[in-house]
Amino acid sequence: MLEVELAVPAELDGLRIAHLSDLHLGMPSRGLRAVREAVAWVAQRRPDLVCITGDLVSRTAGMPELERLLGQLGPSYLVLGNHDFADSRDPFSQRVDPETIARLEGVLLLHDEATEVVLRGRRVQIVGVDPQTYAARRAEPELFADDTADLRILLCHFPGIVKRRQRPFQLVLSGHFHAGQVVIPYPGGRLRLAHLRARDVEGVYDYPPSKLHVSPGLGTTFAPFRLFARPEVTELVVRSTS
Repeated sequence: MLEVELAVPAELDGLRIAHLSDLHLGMPSRGLRAVREAVAWVAQRRPDLVCITGDLVSRTAGMPELERLLGQLGPSYLVLGNHDFADSRDPFSQRVDPETIARLEGVLLLHDEATEVVLRGRRVQIVGVDPQTYAARRAEPELFADDTADLRILLCHFPGIVKRRQRPFQLVLSGHFHAGQVVIPYPGGRLRLAHLRARDVEGVYDYPPSKLHVSPGLGTTFAPFRLFARPEVTELVVRSTS
């Protein structure tokens, strides 16, 4: 559990956003405990906004647990990840029906679309990217951006979205890399075995005028454990620069 302050050009100083990612429910691993503890932490803190950036379920057996946990979080904004569509190197991955997730109570699942919520008297727009559209290189989230909104947030499972398109969003939330999941530290660096060539694998990155936050995620894939890549749920606190 981590609290991170973000300097964002929006008049919403102190706005708190919980960011969760990569739950990978349905796969036996230590990740289940991490997910449950993270959800309990978020529910206790009651942030202004809850966002989840994909890879919710690795096996269909995880759906009852997902429904139970989302019920604890309250209203949440979601996008899916590649594992939700069984688009992975995991031979046992199982595709989940997106409509089943969309029907869960208190959930707004975004597929290449936008929604708006009023928080602290300000208009906050949330735009979601579908992972299949992203994989086909057809994602165009900037087309949905409303320049009149006080804060524009983009949800995409893949951090690479921030490099592909224009950046009309002050905040971009992603996951996918698990902070490397199995990491070997060495003098002056870290070897991230799950994603050897990946950049922007965890934390906050500047892509002016956007801030990108990449969640280390909570669950696991392939190996049922993490090594030197702790699971994390993050509470992002907006600090206005305007």
